[in-house]
Amino acid sequence: MSAVPQEKIGVIGLGYVGLPLAVSFADRFDVIGYDRAVDRVKELRSGYDHTNEVESDRLESDQLEFVDSIDSLKECTFLIVTVPTPITADKLPDLTPLRSASEAIGGVLQKGQCVVYESTVYPGVTETVCLPILEKVSGLTLGEFSLGYSPERINPGDHEHTLEKIIKVVSGHDAECLERVAAVYGAVVTAGVHSAPNIMTAEASKVIENVQRDLNIALMNELSKIFTRLGLHTDEVLDAAATKWNFHRYHPGLVGGHCIGVDPYYLTKLATELDYNPDVILSGRRINDSMGRYVGKLVLRELADRGVQAKTARVLLLGVTFKENVPDMRGTLALTLYKFLDKTVESTMVWEPLISDDVLEERYEVQARTLETAGDLDAIVLVNSHDAFKELSLTDLKARMRTPVIVDAKNFFDRVEADRLGFNYVGL
Repeated sequence: MSAVPQEKIGVIGLGYVGLPLAVSFADRFDVIGYDRAVDRVKELRSGYDHTNEVESDRLESDQLEFVDSIDSLKECTFLIVTVPTPITADKLPDLTPLRSASEAIGGVLQKGQCVVYESTVYPGVTETVCLPILEKVSGLTLGEFSLGYSPERINPGDHEHTLEKIIKVVSGHDAECLERVAAVYGAVVTAGVHSAPNIMTAEASKVIENVQRDLNIALMNELSKIFTRLGLHTDEVLDAAATKWNFHRYHPGLVGGHCIGVDPYYLTKLATELDYNPDVILSGRRINDSMGRYVGKLVLRELADRGVQAKTARVLLLGVTFKENVPDMRGTLALTLYKFLDKTVESTMVWEPLISDDVLEERYEVQARTLETAGDLDAIVLVNSHDAFKELSLTDLKARMRTPVIVDAKNFFDRVEADRLGFNYVGL
């Protein structure tokens, strides 16, 4: 085993990406995890992570310190930025968090430090947006400090494909920096590292990962809309098609979160600046963005088939986070679905066991209920296949419904049993 680099790591941003990163690095290095949110730092110091990404015992490492003072990063030699890169209401890149983090780092940047960005961006951002801020605020020039980019690749809620098991793409502003970045990440990533020839290549590699996945899901969503009109079940069509060795299987669904539903807009913004219209990417985004309303229309269609007027219907959504078993509401299309139904039916409610009712009602303005407190129901929409729902039986659901309609966005329930019990059942 090669020698472990002598570095002290600073991680800026302790969310779904930064915290697992800090904890993993603490197995080999001294680490300072910084977040400007005082409550988040207090939470982590107490040994609790509300995101459920890291177990309590791993937060208690002697080599890991959580701080809310940016000045603490002065003692680090290697800084990693993991702040979010969202989009605006107009679906344009919002680099505000990245700019703010760069300004804060510039205020404490020391000679010899290496700054590595992990946030997903379009090619060029690290060197044309972040670097000038670092130089201006710090008074240093590139060469007096190092600059690298290593895109995050972890999947929130996935405890199998962890940081250590995913090949890490690394890059640096020069060969010496690249070697340093590769050595640091290589010390904890057992799967190995891939050295990109330059920072822009590494940036591009990350953004197209999510563009590709977005487009594949968009294709499945479009096929699902076609098959539903034909009376076919998409999962059965996919089962048949997947018997061929070169068929790549994806599933239809509500594409939310802060990655797949966001990152394509970073690349399309750059493409339009280059005087190129990215038709395919934008088409995929339009299809996936439409799925919240589409699922809502399926609910109304099934209710009408049972002779239920929308204005008298009571609907319960099961799960409203952006994906199963993750308490993250960022970019969830379940809210689009909720708002669509709430304007149409008598009552729309949500049962989300991963988010407190107070947060759901105050922050997201939805009516929070459980199956027991929702009252008589006309339709249930399974949005997320949370583990918490695995104990639900179709028999129990039917007993609480005056109209047995289920729209299953995850093909979670047994369709054959649903038909036998007399449900109007439709999946994606």
